[in-house]
Amino acid sequence: MSENPSDVPDTSFVPELDARQRAMLAEMGVRVWSAPTSMPAAEPEAQVQTPVRPQAPAAPVAAPAPVPAAARAAPTPPAERNPVQTPTRPATTSASLAALPPGLAEMDWPALGEAVANCQACGLCEGRKQSVFGVGSTQADWMVVGEAPGEHEDQQGEPFVGVSGQLLDNMLRALGLDRQASGASGVYITNAVKCRPPGNRNPLPDELARCQSYLARQIQLVQPKVILAMGRFAVQTLLKTTEPIGRLRGQVHRVEGVPVVVTYHPAYLLRTPTDKAKAWADLCLAAETLQN
Repeated sequence: MSENPSDVPDTSFVPELDARQRAMLAEMGVRVWSAPTSMPAAEPEAQVQTPVRPQAPAAPVAAPAPVPAAARAAPTPPAERNPVQTPTRPATTSASLAALPPGLAEMDWPALGEAVANCQACGLCEGRKQSVFGVGSTQADWMVVGEAPGEHEDQQGEPFVGVSGQLLDNMLRALGLDRQASGASGVYITNAVKCRPPGNRNPLPDELARCQSYLARQIQLVQPKVILAMGRFAVQTLLKTTEPIGRLRGQVHRVEGVPVVVTYHPAYLLRTPTDKAKAWADLCLAAETLQN
């Protein structure tokens, strides 16, 4: 095929190019040759393509080595980081319980009262207004042990005050006893826990354990002839049992040789007045035990 410089290059024989592509090639003076006419019909016509730089063949990827069964069962831990952990309450240990003052088992009344007032053996000391030690005759035949101080006790520093204290006083007066009296009519009243739990919640086992030595020394100093344990936590502290009061009442237990009679707490009796008759029967059992 001849070329005539005076003519505009003819690109009409390249049907694959659109009008814009043909105009650009004509401006550049480039004639695009088509494939030879002798090419079999089955073969497509040649197209103008941008040369593609050959790429190096990709390296064959090695198949991963099989993972042993033991490794699948125990995956490799991730890199060390600072995980967020839920704070847990520290367990009670013998070292933490050793915060009680030394020589407690030999303390007299003034020293014991001062030790309780300044006690910081558990967290209850942080929220108390004052500790609640005890009240009544320190040489009484009767000893009443309750559970823990409430709001009124925390304010006045005396166990069993308020409505529940009034009920206890009426029960004791029916037996000829009075917290203000001495001698045969006297009674000593205290609690298993000496500080008020927040919100009047139940005392925790470690709080009961820390106060147990104070209560044991009070019993040694009073030397009562009968102990009236009022409420679940007083019973648990004295008798070292989790049996319900309903199974323990009606019989005489002993702590260090001292008879112990179990009954309901006055606060419970205010909520369940139908059980007042049972509590009265328990007081009569204590009185009969004292006489015998």
